[in-house]
Amino acid sequence: MSNTDNNKAIVRWLLLGVFMIMVQILIGGITRLTESGLSITEWKPITGVLPPLNNVQWQAEFDKYKQIDQFKYINRSFTLSDFKFIFFWEWMHRQWARLLGLVFLAGFIYFLAKRRFKKEMVAPMIILFLLGALQGLVGWIMVKSGLVPQKYYVGHVELTTHFISALVLLVYTLWFALQLSPSYKEKIISPKLRNQLWLIAIVLFVQLVYGGFMAGLKAAQSAPTWPDINGYFIPPTIGELIPAWENILNNNLTIHFIHRMNAYFLALIIIFFFISSRNVTNARFKKLRLGFLLVTLVQITLGIFTVLSGANPKALVFWGVSHQFIAMVMVIFLTSLFFLTRKKPGKQIT
Repeated sequence: MSNTDNNKAIVRWLLLGVFMIMVQILIGGITRLTESGLSITEWKPITGVLPPLNNVQWQAEFDKYKQIDQFKYINRSFTLSDFKFIFFWEWMHRQWARLLGLVFLAGFIYFLAKRRFKKEMVAPMIILFLLGALQGLVGWIMVKSGLVPQKYYVGHVELTTHFISALVLLVYTLWFALQLSPSYKEKIISPKLRNQLWLIAIVLFVQLVYGGFMAGLKAAQSAPTWPDINGYFIPPTIGELIPAWENILNNNLTIHFIHRMNAYFLALIIIFFFISSRNVTNARFKKLRLGFLLVTLVQITLGIFTVLSGANPKALVFWGVSHQFIAMVMVIFLTSLFFLTRKKPGKQIT
């Protein structure tokens, strides 16, 4: 097998991983928006593969759920049928994570046995598995944060950490695939554009963090209005928590305000980047910059619909998950643009 064909096989495997990570994040979004994350109160890596198989097992799982405060204070009216619905999404989230791990492990063993990996690929592969393991650990810490007394949902900081770590895994896997892709070998050398991409990355990171806070604190439901926030441009309660820094972490309307204003700023700098890079002739870069701009505009529209659906739980799930999906697409476009743009020529795995 030629070196190019060998790399293509590894790239396809890595891109399958990227796709599966995206699906995992989307299932996680549904799990959060349907308030399903605490339905399974134990972590059983092996025996947890199978769901309850009879009424006795279902009742046993339901009885465990009845012991936590989410059931006692929020879902006390739940029937077994209601419980089965939320159990499904948390079980599916965990099952997909297991399947994702198996796909990565099976591919790694296969390519290793066939001696398809070059020496410089081994260390990135190890890091990839470590990031995957870390993601699983963060996920269980997140679930544990909602199983303590007087907590009805998982902690929004833990939820956001889980979300961001999943995106880190997504970006790392995609970057590794791009390093092996022949169509991404030609680079654009431009310190100016590279610096602009760094600014976009920082602002997008903040936006993603506050998107996690929005989901974790149900901040969209706190102000299901647009373009105002419950009748105000700047909510009067934006600084009501003491000490003041608590507002940027725990005040629903402050978080809502930051998420909106940062979105507008992000859109402006992406438009500026689009204009600034208009003279670049690289065909792939041109397609990516246009796609990045378009998905940004779509994302803002979806964000508005997500906020406006805050009072409608079913609509909120649809718009919220769509909003999350396009956020991942934005991350993919930005990662690809970053990979193509350099301040100076660099090395690439071949």
